Amino acid sequence: MLYSIVGKDVPDSLARRLSVRPAHVARLQALQDQGRLVLAGPFPAVDALDPGAAGFTGSLIVAEFASLPAAQDWANADPYVAAGVYAEVQVRPFKKTFPA
Repeated sequence: MLYSIVGKDVPDSLARRLSVRPAHVARLQALQDQGRLVLAGPFPAVDALDPGAAGFTGSLIVAEFASLPAAQDWANADPYVAAGVYAEVQVRPFKKTFPA
């Protein structure tokens, strides 16, 4: 089943994000290599593709996991969690409707 993972950043998270981004991206790449990643990306803090020093307010990941606990375990092990980038993380079942 698919699950959405939404991480909400702490204020001024950009330096923390950048310090652990390679490890975060490596985990996403592993999901993609396994054919389980639907999409992933950050929420810019301003209306721009590159928010510069404004940074980001969080992230969205939609991926396939065997169960809700498996998705939660994966999310809790993210480098952004360990580095204190995320103030909170919500994991919920997700039903993809479009594109078909």
